[in-house]
Amino acid sequence: MKRQIAARQGKNYFKRIIEYVVIFIALSQVLIPLFWLFTTSLKNPVDIFTYPPVWIPKNITLNHYRSILQVNGVLPYFINSVIIALSSTLMATVFGGFAAYSLARVRFPFKLGIFLVYWILMTRMYPAVCTAIAYFMIIQRLGLLDTRLALSITYTSFNLPFVIWILLGFFGDIPRSIEESAIMDGATFFERFVRVVIPISIPGLVVAAVFSFILAWNEFLFAVILTTYRAQTVPVVISGFITDRGLEWGQMTGMGVLAIIPVLIFALIIQKNFVKGLAFGAVKE
Repeated sequence: MKRQIAARQGKNYFKRIIEYVVIFIALSQVLIPLFWLFTTSLKNPVDIFTYPPVWIPKNITLNHYRSILQVNGVLPYFINSVIIALSSTLMATVFGGFAAYSLARVRFPFKLGIFLVYWILMTRMYPAVCTAIAYFMIIQRLGLLDTRLALSITYTSFNLPFVIWILLGFFGDIPRSIEESAIMDGATFFERFVRVVIPISIPGLVVAAVFSFILAWNEFLFAVILTTYRAQTVPVVISGFITDRGLEWGQMTGMGVLAIIPVLIFALIIQKNFVKGLAFGAVKE
């Protein structure tokens, strides 16, 4: 008996070691690039190009950040990114919520609902660059080039399929008995969605909003195609540090560090509901 207990404890100990090793490797893949990004932004130009690489600089400098904030004046571009990302996230979450709830609850004839679900997902699969020229011509004809509205509409259209696909799973796990009780109380379809479904689905809406915000914040292709100066976003500004004289590593990494901060703040604010949303439906009662 003691031998069996010792053998089980040994197996559990071995499994725990493997788990820690896997977690360490996974965290290293994420944290080491962030650490290198941050330390490079604090290095002197000499230390940036030193070989072997200097992991922790002895002489720390903030000149790269001063150059970004004072000389290049990046604040307007951060404002553009925040406004565009928040507005597109809000629109994608609202419209995607209505669409997902309709697809989850309305019974379409000839299994049309399943066809619509897969068609929506397929629109997210094709490369966005395939529509770049046509999209540019449409925005140009509408007179929306170099405007925040153009990027907000663009990001909303690209995030909608993603939001709908995520929320379909959340709405599908909500017991119909809850909505049937609301129907008995005389609630309409819209009232059921607003007063019953949304309060229950807040974690799912938060998950969809977080991913939509990250996708909109990091999008580069259409931001560089549809803007020239006034509506430029942070990713476009970062690419501007690639010059004919080479890459300005200090300013580029400094801008990368600043670009991470708003996303971290946004994630920390809604962290509680975000974790609930990821675990929603994982355990069946």
